[in-house]
This record gives sequence, C-alpha cells and structure tokens, in this order.
Amino acid sequence: MNQLPILAILVPLAAGGVTVFFEHRRYGIAPQRLVAWTSLAAQLAVAGLLIAQAADGRILGYLLGDWPSRLGIVLMVDRLSAWMLLTTSLLAIACLLHASAGWDRRAPHFHAFFQFQLMGLNGAFLTGDLFNLFVFFEILLAASYGLMLSGGRGERIRAGFHYVVFNVAASSLFLIALGLLYPLLGSLNMAEIAVRIAQAPPGKLAMIQSATGLLLVAFCAKAALLPMYFWLPETYPNAPATVAALFAIMTKVGLYATLRVLMLLFGAHAGDLAGFAWPWLLAAGTITLILASLGAMEAVRLRVLAAYLILASAGTLFIAFGMARVGTVSAGLYYLAQSAFAGAALFMIADMVRRRAWNEEFASVPTAPTGRTVPGILFLIVAINLAGLPPLPGFIGKLLLLKAIPVGSLWLWLVILGSGFLTLLGLMRAGVRLFWRDRPDPDPPVTEPVPMRPVETAATLLLLVYCVALTVAAAPVQRYATATAIQLQSQDTYVDQIRAVQSQRRMP
Repeated sequence: MNQLPILAILVPLAAGGVTVFFEHRRYGIAPQRLVAWTSLAAQLAVAGLLIAQAADGRILGYLLGDWPSRLGIVLMVDRLSAWMLLTTSLLAIACLLHASAGWDRRAPHFHAFFQFQLMGLNGAFLTGDLFNLFVFFEILLAASYGLMLSGGRGERIRAGFHYVVFNVAASSLFLIALGLLYPLLGSLNMAEIAVRIAQAPPGKLAMIQSATGLLLVAFCAKAALLPMYFWLPETYPNAPATVAALFAIMTKVGLYATLRVLMLLFGAHAGDLAGFAWPWLLAAGTITLILASLGAMEAVRLRVLAAYLILASAGTLFIAFGMARVGTVSAGLYYLAQSAFAGAALFMIADMVRRRAWNEEFASVPTAPTGRTVPGILFLIVAINLAGLPPLPGFIGKLLLLKAIPVGSLWLWLVILGSGFLTLLGLMRAGVRLFWRDRPDPDPPVTEPVPMRPVETAATLLLLVYCVALTVAAAPVQRYATATAIQLQSQDTYVDQIRAVQSQRRMP
C-alpha cells in the first residue's frame, strides 16, 4: 500500500512505453487497446485506494529513492490530490471508450500519447514541489501536442500551432518564476516554501510577490483565465472529440495548481502576504465567467459552444476558490468534477451532430432535424446540467456556491445567476436549431450522414452516469469536499504533517 502514490505515475508510464511496441500494423489495434484498458483499470483502483486512505485526513508521502525531500523528489497524497486523481481516471475511461469506436486507428501513437498525458496529469496532482510540478506540466503538455496534432490537417494544424506556442510561452514564465523563487527561499518544496515565506524578512516580500505573481500567470494561462483565455475557443473546437473531452480536465490542472499553491503558501500563517492574489483572481474569474457566458450565447457551432462552457466553468471555479472560504472551496470542488464530465459529454455529442447532420453552424443555417433521438436526448440532459437547472449536479454545485457567498458579496449572485441565464439561452438556441426545428427545404445533404456508433453513445452515457451519481451521492461527496477545504485551510497543521512525512526514511 505504501507504493500506491508512485504507481499512479509508473502505471501509465509503463503502459505508454509498451503500446509503442505494438504499433506495427501486423499487431493491429487490439493489443494497444488491451494495454490501455489494463492501465486504466489499475489507475482507477489506485485512485480509489488513495481516496480511501486520504479520507481520514492523513497525508501520505512517498520519497523517491528514499532521499529526504529537501534533496530528492517527494510525492504527497491528501484529500485534494486523491479527488483529482479519481476525477481524471473516471474521465479517461469515458474518453478511451469513445476513442475505441475507431478514432484510435486513424491517429498515430494515440494510445502512447494518451497514457503519457495521464502520467503528466497524475504527477501534477501528486508532486510536493514546484519544480516537479513544472516537469509534469511539460509531460502532459507534450502529450497533448501529439494528441491535438495527430492525424490532423488544415484548421487543426493552425489551431494546434497556436496552442503549442502559447503553452511554450506560459511554461517559460513558469521556469523563470522558479528561477526567481529558489534563490529567494532556498527551496522549491512547497511545504518548506510555506515555512520560509512566513519567516521571510520584510525586504524580500516584494520579490517573493513578484516571483509568485509570474508563477500564477503561468497557472492562470493554463487554466484559461482572462485575459489569457483566447487560445481555448480556437483550440478545443478543432481537436478530435476524444481529445477535446480529455482536455476538459486540462484547465482544471491550472486551477488545482493555483488553489494548492495559494492555500499552502499564502494562508493565515504567511503574515503580511496572507491572502496574496485572491482578490485579483476573484475579479478576473468574474469577468471570465461573464465573457464566457456571452460567448456561449453567441456561439455558431456546437463545439465552440462547448469550449465557451469550459471557460465558464473555469470562471465559476475561480470565483469559488478566489473567496478562499471553506464553503466556497468545497462547493468549487464538487462543481469541478461535474463540469469536467458534462463538458466532455458535450464535445462527444457535438461530434455526433457534426457527422450526422447537414450543417453544424446552427446559428446561420437550420440543420436537418435529428428529432428527439438519442443525440437530442443526450444533449437535453447535458444542457440541463450545464445550465445549472435541477436536479443534476450543475444545479447542486451552484446552489452550494450561492449559499456559501457572504452577505457582503451578494453581487456575485447576480453574476452567477445572470451567466447561468445566458448559458441557458445559448443551449436552448442550439437545441432548437439542431434537434427540434424542421428544415424549411428538402435539399439533400452534401454528404451522407455517418451512422451513429454504439460505443460513442455508451461513452457519452457513461459521463452522464457520473453526473447522476454525483447527484445521488451529493451528501457524502459534499462532506468529503468540505473536509478537503478544511484541510487546505488548516495551513499550520497541514505543513506540520507534510514536514513530518518528508522527514521519514524507510532505510536506516
């Protein structure tokens, strides 16, 4: 059981390497799929065991090579990291199922890139120091470049090139920030940095703020926060449906890193730097949510609508985390999982529509009605969830957030409810045009519609099952999220536990 944290990284790493050996055409796709599914089953089991161990409030540590954390790499598992691992594993299962409908045959090295991206995601959620957070960011980004560009041409290549350039620039800022923090504090271990910030002399505070500000710019760029979100509405709609669905968790990595770093480094123990940057992130998240909701209302393609709704979820989460209260953070953690599942499902539905309908640009040309068939029903369920209507978890998450907003910030009610109304209008407009409006003329389609594949439908249904499960289990999930928020707020106890784990050695 002590090896569980490292297994979350080693399993996808080994699976990615093994799939490369089966990429020759003489083997076919079956061995690659077998390795991929075995890997995902193992990752899901590891995530489940870790969330069970972390549920009692313990912080689990793993010292790679048995080196002390100040000299080597340390992996840390608490409630937050275990929750993110489980969310990623569940989303990856649905994405792999969707890819198994046939897209993985057309994309070179798909399964290897898929596993390496999961390795990067898991490592980012587990690492206990900033430099290895940078390393795992680069691993997941490098894999995402391959997934984005694999088998692509034309518009996807152009959007993919912009995506690569933007992320390279953000990663450069990340590295520069680390280069500034290390000489200031003498460590990149997050627990050690938290202690040293609290003890920093007044003359260093301005430089610490500047270096951390660069770090947050890098995180917010990856989380698509205003004004660094313009890459996302161009990138996600041009990605294959499987990849876009998996990318629904990518912005959450930036949000996770922001929450982790600011809660741990700039909590109440940080003295003059306590609460650093939260007001700015709250304001930026509010504007992001407003603009993303306007973008969703004006979207002309279903995939673009899905991309703007991913942005809106990021803005909502920055509002929840930016208030830095137990109630809002716990509501945000609940909302995070359901928004990833629902956003991924909408990308899969958009792919069904694109391949079966006459025209995906629902704002300009009425499309052939798919009627109240399976895609229409799936879209209706997802739309109810994303618009925040009862009884699905989108409503529960927003309700919990509204209840946790203090009286002095009631203007946020108007922002959240107003953005929900705009989102509802955008989804209604898309649904009427795509599924419930008759075509005015009987012109034949330009191309024959592609038959719906049962595996793709099953993948979308699986994501909706996750959302229903979050509704049914809302009480225990919210209790876990609240305990997670309390653990993050208890900075002194948290740091003491981490330092105690990091001081342990297994060998004499």
